[in-house]
Amino acid sequence: MIVWKEEYRVGIESIDEQHKKLLEIADRVVKLLQDELITDKYDKIVALLEELKEYTVYHFTFEEAYMKSIGYSKLLSHKVAHDDFIEKISNIDLNKIDDDQDGYLLSLLDFVADWIGNHIMKTDKKYAGLEPED
Repeated sequence: MIVWKEEYRVGIESIDEQHKKLLEIADRVVKLLQDELITDKYDKIVALLEELKEYTVYHFTFEEAYMKSIGYSKLLSHKVAHDDFIEKISNIDLNKIDDDQDGYLLSLLDFVADWIGNHIMKTDKKYAGLEPED
């Protein structure tokens, strides 16, 4: 189960809500993985991936606009990290999903959960003033 933790809070309500939504999508991936009643998860996996990509693009666009509005000096490097994530999600090999649905979901889940947690804790907290700049 993937859940929101108070330690993820950056103190900007709209961004915290968006982070919660990203975690909620990731949690739905966990639930799909655990659902033994669904034998062919392909269409549901593809739908979740598309939702994740679309919502992530929305969130990153919002977050980057916020950083620009406050004159955040590391906006460009932050944007590069965002772009790398979008590229990884956009380049998912749908054939691999069909070959090993549960295994692929596990690897995707590990990537997404790790990235979101690390990105919030190590990168987003900097523009929110909760962590020192490098």
